[in-house]
Amino acid sequence: MTETSRTRAGEQQAEALLRFERAARSWLNGGAAATAAAAEARGLTEAGVVTTAVLVEGDSDRAALQALAESNGRDLGDERVAVLPMGGAMSIRRYVEALGSRGLDLELHGLCDQGEVRFFERAGMRASAFEICDPDLEGELIRALGLDAAEQVLDEQGDLRLFRTFQRQPAQRERPAEQQLHRFLGTTSGRKEQYGRELALRAAADAVAPAPLRRLLAAV
Repeated sequence: MTETSRTRAGEQQAEALLRFERAARSWLNGGAAATAAAAEARGLTEAGVVTTAVLVEGDSDRAALQALAESNGRDLGDERVAVLPMGGAMSIRRYVEALGSRGLDLELHGLCDQGEVRFFERAGMRASAFEICDPDLEGELIRALGLDAAEQVLDEQGDLRLFRTFQRQPAQRERPAEQQLHRFLGTTSGRKEQYGRELALRAAADAVAPAPLRRLLAAV
């Protein structure tokens, strides 16, 4: 196979995996298109597009895991690993039943916040199959990097001035800076996803990636 052929094959695999991820989410979120989406997800699985699914709570978890994989020279798409944000841990049972041994029979892994462990356990996920963030992904990333490095990432993204303004708000003044930053990351739509990726990339570059992310990536 030529280099051009390999590149095209990789692009086709990436496109197909993205189709699976979209179909699976549409199927499992319900709605008018759920039946067609279920058929598409099943067909793509049978075609070998995906063999493993990583179930995460939100888009920021997905962005962080993919960023860490890229930093380690891995392409999860090529490896047929789908990363599926569920829109919250309470959806885990539906995903496990549909994608696990009773459904599409994919190998399942997961990542959850410390406060959501019970949902993963009740869904039948083995303790060894999922990792736990303490208290959540943002907390893990801030703690791993340290405040100075995390603020450098904000500065690079053009958000440090906004953060300084946020810190001066009455409700924030008495909180430690790490807690202020944690809260800041959740104040605007899309910010968690943006910084899930950017902080994970910086953590990987500094060789301080949070242990739950490192263990999860090693397991898939």
